[in-house]
Amino acid sequence: MKLFQYKDKEYEIDSGGFLLDFDQWDEDFAEGMSPNIQIDNGLTKAHWDVISFIRDTFKELGKCPLVYQTCRMNKLSLKHLRSLFPTGYLRGACKLAGITYKEGYLKYSWVMKKAEEASTFQDKTYTVDIRGFLVNPDEWDEQFAIYKAFEMKMPDEMTSKHWQIIHFLRENYKIENRVPTVYDTCEANDIEIEELEELFPDGYHRGVVKLAGLRVR
Repeated sequence: MKLFQYKDKEYEIDSGGFLLDFDQWDEDFAEGMSPNIQIDNGLTKAHWDVISFIRDTFKELGKCPLVYQTCRMNKLSLKHLRSLFPTGYLRGACKLAGITYKEGYLKYSWVMKKAEEASTFQDKTYTVDIRGFLVNPDEWDEQFAIYKAFEMKMPDEMTSKHWQIIHFLRENYKIENRVPTVYDTCEANDIEIEELEELFPDGYHRGVVKLAGLRVR
């Protein structure tokens, strides 16, 4: 645990700068944290609209809205969202809204179920965390992605576009040692946010990143 100080206030944050207690959030936290996520000229109405939407959705549903929903409900293109929150959706917008990764995924946590064995699957065990993310990315293989896609009720056979994006994440991770943002992924694969949603309806981190055997931490 660390302390973030702003305007004579102290906020408890984790090592990534995320607020530990959702209820400790106030506008000063977002204002003070904004320079740390590459917002140097203060928060505009457009920033606050996104932050308020994320917080209101969490209060109502108990989960962080997907990036698709936030864009759609605030009439934002991915390009516009990126201009507002250049460090990413979870690492930017959700951070300012006081949502941690843990809270963002809380309603999507499950203990990995043992699905009926398909003939293409080998008898192999993967170590995953409580949210279903692969703990060691080096354990990943395409069988893992297929298994998780089945668990997530995606189509039985993923298309070449699915695999293109999954392999992009893995190759980018090997080079940068970090999960690429949704902006980077869409730009590098020449797709819009709407197409990404069609391919991975569970979300970017809950869908794409999980299938790629990566996790945000």
